Amino acid sequence: MLWRGSQALRHFSTGRVYFKNKLKLALIGQSLFGQEVYSHLLKEGHRVVGVFTVPDKDGKADPLALAAEKDGTPVFKFPRWRVKGKTIKEVAEAYQSVGAELNVLPFCTQFIPMDIIDSPEHGSIIYHPSLLPRHRGASAINWTLIMGDKKAGFSVFWADDGLDTGPILLQRSCDVKPNDTVDSLYNRFLFPEGIKAMVEAVQLIADGKAPRTPQPEEGATYEGIQKKENAEIPWDQPAEVLHNWIRGHDKVPGAWAEIDGQMVTFYGSSLLTSSVPAGEPLDIRGAKKPGLVTKNGLVLFGNDGKALMVRNLQFEDGKMIPASQYFSSGETSVVELTAEELKVAETIKVIWARILSNVPVIEDSTDFFKSGASSMDVARLVEEIRQKCGGLQLQNEDVYMARKFGDFIQKVVRRLRGEDQEAELVVDYVSKEVNEMTVKMPYQCFINGQFVDAEDGETYATINPTDGTTLCRVSYASLADVDRAVAAAKDAFENGEWGRMNARDRGRLMYRLADLMEENQEELATIEALDSGAVYTLALKTHIGMSVQTFRYFAGWCDKIQVTKEPENQARIHDTLGMSSEEPKVVCAIIIPWNYPLMMLAWKSAACLAAGNTLVLKPAQVTPLTALKFAELTVKAGFPKGVINIIPGSGGVAGQRLSQHPDIRKLGFTGSTSVGKQIMKSCAVSNLKKVSLELGGKSPLIIFSDCELDKAVRMGMGAVFFNKGENCIAAGRLFVEEAIHDEFVTRVVEEIKKMKIGDPLDRSTDHGPQNHKAHLEKLLQYCETGVKEGATLVYGGRQVQRPGFFMEPTVFTGVEDHMYLAKEESFGPIMVISKFQNGDIDGVLQRANNTEYGLASGVFTRDISKAMYVSDRLEAGTVFINTYNKTDVAAPFGGVKQSGFGKDLGEEALNEYLKTKTVTLEY
Repeated sequence: MLWRGSQALRHFSTGRVYFKNKLKLALIGQSLFGQEVYSHLLKEGHRVVGVFTVPDKDGKADPLALAAEKDGTPVFKFPRWRVKGKTIKEVAEAYQSVGAELNVLPFCTQFIPMDIIDSPEHGSIIYHPSLLPRHRGASAINWTLIMGDKKAGFSVFWADDGLDTGPILLQRSCDVKPNDTVDSLYNRFLFPEGIKAMVEAVQLIADGKAPRTPQPEEGATYEGIQKKENAEIPWDQPAEVLHNWIRGHDKVPGAWAEIDGQMVTFYGSSLLTSSVPAGEPLDIRGAKKPGLVTKNGLVLFGNDGKALMVRNLQFEDGKMIPASQYFSSGETSVVELTAEELKVAETIKVIWARILSNVPVIEDSTDFFKSGASSMDVARLVEEIRQKCGGLQLQNEDVYMARKFGDFIQKVVRRLRGEDQEAELVVDYVSKEVNEMTVKMPYQCFINGQFVDAEDGETYATINPTDGTTLCRVSYASLADVDRAVAAAKDAFENGEWGRMNARDRGRLMYRLADLMEENQEELATIEALDSGAVYTLALKTHIGMSVQTFRYFAGWCDKIQVTKEPENQARIHDTLGMSSEEPKVVCAIIIPWNYPLMMLAWKSAACLAAGNTLVLKPAQVTPLTALKFAELTVKAGFPKGVINIIPGSGGVAGQRLSQHPDIRKLGFTGSTSVGKQIMKSCAVSNLKKVSLELGGKSPLIIFSDCELDKAVRMGMGAVFFNKGENCIAAGRLFVEEAIHDEFVTRVVEEIKKMKIGDPLDRSTDHGPQNHKAHLEKLLQYCETGVKEGATLVYGGRQVQRPGFFMEPTVFTGVEDHMYLAKEESFGPIMVISKFQNGDIDGVLQRANNTEYGLASGVFTRDISKAMYVSDRLEAGTVFINTYNKTDVAAPFGGVKQSGFGKDLGEEALNEYLKTKTVTLEY
């Protein structure tokens, strides 16, 4: 409990927190990493009695020195600690004067003499960015990637007189992702976790609990500093080895090859998992096969026939270009700047001057990197320009590609004018010949109008539920990708044409998008069948058909949302005018489920766009493909860049970040109640963003004995088995009046036996596979629970013995109110039937409402008075009478109780994406 109390104290305190055991520390090292370790140690209550770092470079102090000087901590800047093997006397005296109890070396490029290392009571600890004893020596992160290690990490060890051979105090590891670079690995894990580990190590020493585990010699390696002359690409290797070599040298020193007689350095490597695109051959000295300059980059080939893609190339003069532009002249005319652009240029010049403080005057010829800037300065430049220049979004690569100030300003101006954007959308497809057509499926994140890989290159497999095979690998969005998408959406509204667009023009874009969806409906329905298991004929009519209708419906609303109106009651009183307006919330997040991938996208995004917002949408992890195809159609429809962004990935990473993101003001979610609660909590804690939730259901369907039985059987089956039971409003429990109960069950079983289970692309199929394997296993467990509790399994309850994730339509009877089947949603083809006594209307109503859910409900009876009596008392957002599953784009849809709140569809859905502003004017 002491740890918990300390954590709570630390969380609520506004100042430093002091524990019992604290040390006097000497920090020896440099860099931003050293600065962060220094700051965190102070926050934990340790006392830094001296900082020993490197001298200023080009008039710029090291970040660690800057932080320490600001705090008044003694700072010593020695160029070296020893001469001819002996410690410099003045240096030793300065060190001894601070009286440190422990030396902490977070990152140190200097050689520290052993008498200094051993001087403090507790000795010295060092951070090393590898899992020792592997990769002792310099360039450890580079070698982790070059050698193709599957695990990376760092070690905090006790310094000794060897070279990275001292006993281990602690280690931390992480997986190396397929397209990690030195930068991504460092920024994702080695930097943030390394800071935490250094602080933890110091506290372990202070508490007397720090281990000293000798390093084993088995598995030990030592590699030296990688230099440019040693970084030439060894071509006669498999593609993965070439990829590891290039990414292991990115950005320093840079892997290179000779092309047309000059050294060309390669950056931004990723393994090519799709088919090789068309391109123009490029001869590279030493390569067994020419590269291909494609619209996406330079494709290189390994000796195993596999390929990789390189995004950027740098020439000997330092100029960097997109690899796709190798055969272009690369020459662009100098543009004349307007008065407004000159102001932007002056602002940027001030930022350059602040970063390059050692340069007296920033001129057009000033080279950012030759003037002493580092990669951290690149990040700072991009971020400061975004803050000071109206949200202008540049990428780090823009700086590398325009190193000189004059070139950089030209690039910025072209970016402001939109002149440097590619004329056509570049799409990598996974293509399949299926359903008598060629289906082309995008598989990358869609951010700011472009299909791009996830920043860290991570992908995951999306599975065809019909046979369990992999359809393709899809980009797995990281936190950084979510942030990029949100920034693009924000910029598109605040600085792009979307925020200024006439409402009718916005409507025309939506109508055009609906037309394109209709033109491509067969391909969309085929993708939906492949990715979600939806029966093709149903996908064509419902999944795609209703999506088209939804966009057309909300397109018509764009110019009918009242911009300004006067309140009805006495708006003009005493020379005062009152007005209210409906305005967009600006950036919205949408998270959709896997049962109707495109239709759920349409239900939420169409209303969101009609209201004038921009959006970031996360499709379900298991069904991303129709959303990404939709993204392609939005470009063809003419939607401006950044208005619509699609980020495939997990709910735990991308979805959670969306719910917490401070720039998102509205989140719409469809999914489970448990996840909905977590999203609501995150939205509240982050910035009180508005939320609409369509959650779980256990919809009751009451069938009275005076119903039209044939219709009740047919529609009762549809209420349960429609879309394989993967339907949010599915009838989760049927209450059948005693007089017709047995006949109803008999007829249902007879009809089930006529259903054809099979390939969803077969036009005669009635029942396709469940969406994914884990869901099928959950449904089978659901049936086992029902049997154990005493319900009667009348039919089904088993997996169909064929490839894929098929389940038999299932019927349970004798389900009592206390049973699991009576309370919990299956979300599958499982009919749960309970009998009720003849004439007991109020009794069955009480049972039907005895649930925490309230999404939908239904009643079958010829007695219209009884129907209205029941519908008035059913606690649900929708009541169907003598029908089921009949939704309309103009009818509001949503639940009550723990089925959520807020509406999709109809005029009411617009309110979810608008905010009301009242203006009072006295004249």
